[in-house]
Amino acid sequence: MRPRVVIAGAGFGGLTCARALKHAPVEVLLVDRNNYHLFTPLLYQVAGALLDPGEIARPVRQLIRPLDNADFLQAAIIGVDFERRHLLTDRGPIAYDYLVLATGAQSDYFGNASIAEHTMGLKELDEGLALRNRILTQFEESRWTEEPGRRRALLSFAVVGAGPTGVEMAGAISELIRLVLRKDYRGLDINEVRVVLIEAAPYVLGTFVPSLREAARRSLQRKGIEVMLGAKVESVTDSAVRLAGGEEIAACTVIWTAGVKASDVGKGLGLQLVRQARIKVDSTLQVHGHPVVFVVGDLAGAADPAGGGAILPMLIPVAMQEGRHVAATIADMVGRGGASAFRYKDPGIMATIGRNSAVAQLGWLHLSGFPGWLMWLGVHLVNVISFRSRLVVLVNWAWEYLFYDRPVRLIVRARQ
Repeated sequence: MRPRVVIAGAGFGGLTCARALKHAPVEVLLVDRNNYHLFTPLLYQVAGALLDPGEIARPVRQLIRPLDNADFLQAAIIGVDFERRHLLTDRGPIAYDYLVLATGAQSDYFGNASIAEHTMGLKELDEGLALRNRILTQFEESRWTEEPGRRRALLSFAVVGAGPTGVEMAGAISELIRLVLRKDYRGLDINEVRVVLIEAAPYVLGTFVPSLREAARRSLQRKGIEVMLGAKVESVTDSAVRLAGGEEIAACTVIWTAGVKASDVGKGLGLQLVRQARIKVDSTLQVHGHPVVFVVGDLAGAADPAGGGAILPMLIPVAMQEGRHVAATIADMVGRGGASAFRYKDPGIMATIGRNSAVAQLGWLHLSGFPGWLMWLGVHLVNVISFRSRLVVLVNWAWEYLFYDRPVRLIVRARQ
């Protein structure tokens, strides 16, 4: 009987690992609480009414159909019994010979209850849909509001955190409002609409070089986005954001992109954790003391020797490279080989601010504005999950670019 490799999580790290084990003499079982794989870089476009969920998410069973040695089970992961070699789920234990933990990340509110209660995240597909509903609902409600202050609060959107997700979300909201919704809502006073990007650091896009940060900041401001730097959020209510200095920003919609940490799976395993609640792993991505257990992606606290021992960032290329490395290691171990150290190769980073504007940092090559936007378009289109999705996404992008229109302005609420 061939050894069983259980992969906990069907994100980029887990799915890449499963695919890389296609020809290995093992049985692969993917386990995830969702039955789909989500292309998270375009989640903000679901929130911004440009793409439908089916264009950035595909069923896991469909994606692993070409893998003769792989299967999928839907279950929530709650722990690991290392002694008995069982992955613990809400549907029961699953025996493994090799285990790959790839359960991803979640929003981090740093223990601030008001932020957790009154802000909206952008990590999961249902959060993207909820945010789309919220933006459109605020405009509908504003049509029934006679009081100017209340109407301005309804039409004010605060994005906290000026990393790539925050910058992209702020740009998407601004363009949705100024290019599309202002045509839908007759009599809309655009001066009552406000999009604010709040960042505690003195710059946006902290992982980019200073010249690209400044290019992004200027582009955001040209799109009518207020950029507040050096502004730390102290608390949030259902109608305002309070900053540490006492200033209040009236906004009924606050989107939190300022903090991220590993999923809660790592907390209850009794393993050593590092920054952002990530599991400390050896250079081979194995868990110390448990040689058949590996961690990849956002859950892995893997050190980068080339970066002076700093923990590798929570990025998709990191997760995918780790997934491939672990697959190769497991195949070697099954063949009586050993584990080798993981080395990350940085392909670069990029972020879009919207139409005709993006920044790309690819080694020595630094692009901004229209050239950066073309690079961003190409990279993301190539990496969208399936050919069908690429085609639909391309059509939607072209339609929006040519006609200043977004096709998914629907307020849809699922009923259980």
